[in-house]
Amino acid sequence: MRRLTPYLLALPSWMWLAIFLVVPMVAMASVSLQTGNAIDGFAMTFSVSNYSDALGRYSTQLLRSLLYGGLATVAMLLIGYPVAYWIAFKGGNRKSMYLFLLLLPFFVSFVLRTISWNFLLSDNGLLFGTLKGWGLLPDDFHVLATTFAVVGGLTYNFLPFMILPIYVALERVDPRVVEAAQDLYATRLGAFRRVVLPLSLPGVFAGVLMTFVPATADPINAQILGGTENTMIGNIIQTEYLTNLNYPTASALSFTLMAVLLVGIFVYARALGTENVLEAAAR
Repeated sequence: MRRLTPYLLALPSWMWLAIFLVVPMVAMASVSLQTGNAIDGFAMTFSVSNYSDALGRYSTQLLRSLLYGGLATVAMLLIGYPVAYWIAFKGGNRKSMYLFLLLLPFFVSFVLRTISWNFLLSDNGLLFGTLKGWGLLPDDFHVLATTFAVVGGLTYNFLPFMILPIYVALERVDPRVVEAAQDLYATRLGAFRRVVLPLSLPGVFAGVLMTFVPATADPINAQILGGTENTMIGNIIQTEYLTNLNYPTASALSFTLMAVLLVGIFVYARALGTENVLEAAAR
């Protein structure tokens, strides 16, 4: 019985994954190979052409989503790493307060936060309307319905998911190790590059995964902050599912996006060096 105890304890988790992850994935894979319509119904025809047709029609939106997700991830890393570093090494007794402030926006709905940015960045809104009234900006200046607005929204909404894992990794770094590097005549930059940065790689690795994947597939920011030229693949999948009722195309797009993201994650892991990440995490 003792041998079965670990498996019995893990059984609820495996059942949860099977019911709410594996079963829907199998159902979606089945739908992606069907043909038909919402009126006459769909039938299994093993139509692999659904994938090529969907990719041919929406390759622009897929590439745009990868670009927006990549730009937002880089922006989050550039902003989030210094913030996490400052909280970990300079936060002192107020670290908990800073982390609470970081998570405070999550007490408000994701959609409402994005709508608030729409209000703030609108042509005649609180910010730009005031600046235009003062003559500091031309009347035709606008930010909404641009790449900058969508990437900015993605960066804002997912930034805590980059900061938190990096902070956890940096929090584990013993300050005495950094002091020892400086005692060995390493400059602050050298100590950071040779000691702190390698030890924080697990946090960077986790942060990139936790931000790039949802940012690439997100439909909300492009819908609220973007325009017709900023449509992302998440918006297409949502429209195909809920408006056009074209379930095979939507399922094929979902699987295509998932496959592209998995390949990207694998390449990223290989480039970063998974062994180095695991070794740093084990220290």
